[in-house]
Amino acid sequence: MTINLQETISLTELDAVGKPITEAKGMPGSAYTSEALFYFERDQVLGKTWAGLGFESELVNNGSLAPADFMGLPLLMARDRQGSIHVFHNVCSHRGMTLVSEPKPQARSIRCPYHSWDYDFNGDLKTTPFIGGVGVNHVKGFSCENNGLKSVRSHIWMGIIFVNLSGDAPDFEHFIAPLAQRWETFVSRPSFDQLHVSASESSMELTIKANWKLAVENYCEAYHLPWVHPSLNKYSPLSEHYNIVFTDDMSGQGTYVYTLSEVAGTELPQFEDWPKDKIRHAEYISLYPNVLLGLQIDHAFAMILQPQSCETTFEKVQLYYVGEKALDDRYQACRSSVLESWRQVFGEDVFALEGMQKARHSPGFSGGLFSPVMDVPSHHFHQWVAERYSASTT
Repeated sequence: MTINLQETISLTELDAVGKPITEAKGMPGSAYTSEALFYFERDQVLGKTWAGLGFESELVNNGSLAPADFMGLPLLMARDRQGSIHVFHNVCSHRGMTLVSEPKPQARSIRCPYHSWDYDFNGDLKTTPFIGGVGVNHVKGFSCENNGLKSVRSHIWMGIIFVNLSGDAPDFEHFIAPLAQRWETFVSRPSFDQLHVSASESSMELTIKANWKLAVENYCEAYHLPWVHPSLNKYSPLSEHYNIVFTDDMSGQGTYVYTLSEVAGTELPQFEDWPKDKIRHAEYISLYPNVLLGLQIDHAFAMILQPQSCETTFEKVQLYYVGEKALDDRYQACRSSVLESWRQVFGEDVFALEGMQKARHSPGFSGGLFSPVMDVPSHHFHQWVAERYSASTT
């Protein structure tokens, strides 16, 4: 999408974001309130890299279908008969009808509700009822071959279904390598792959009346803990946090002291190879553009930010527990306690995100300032966004 910078955002404003943190301004208000920029970001920011779309757990059975909205684009997640997951544009190749409007836990195929054209789970067009007249399902000059659904490049990692809308981002393994390597200092790849989702103590959802970028910026930093998260600050105090900036596409913060299990009295299975000198460590990474991750010794979580408009974001959170035994009934109360702890934390952020969103409409806001000590990860994200604006706008 091509936008007119003079009507939305100026190069001067973008240049100000890229300055050293002591001199920099943040992204201007229009980046959070402009509908034109929202769709620009879909195509040129989120769409150009690997963005989170949904969770593998949403497709429980082979033959499951789940529609998903990608900033106004209808997409479809499908698990085929062999268990592999595919993502398609949720659009019939005949007349452009939306194919699936509600999740289907066990479908026979992907059938259009308009003229009943039918696709398999690989997106191939299989039948075209009455295409040649009543009772005539074939017609000369038309072939089902090469007229199937349009696929979207996808990859699954940590149970998250990532998509690359443009189809030309670097390989996912290259994209995720810096984080995978960093977290190997906590847990080996085989152990990390043993994360499991509970049917009843793993999921929560929030709708925030704020731009998706504010959720990322807020998650990057721990500066707000004493005032927004007083309970969290007791078992993971601000004084024990550190900034994380280690690659172009992610940043965040970590803590040397995370003691929820001691405070809440929870006892869950832990990663067996977690280093003994880092028992209380935890890290919280914003994986740009829209996935927020947390890793602790006895659980992990992922949040997918699904932008609904320039001023509304839907947050889907999934918690993971360590090993199958963590799903036993004897750990149910502990799982519930951990889930509720994070529900409280994420809920406490809502007023701050929505308050910042309202203020983005004010002529008194000109991008904001950064603490050169506390806001380093957030400034890094602002720069990441500004660089993509500068590279893509005319």
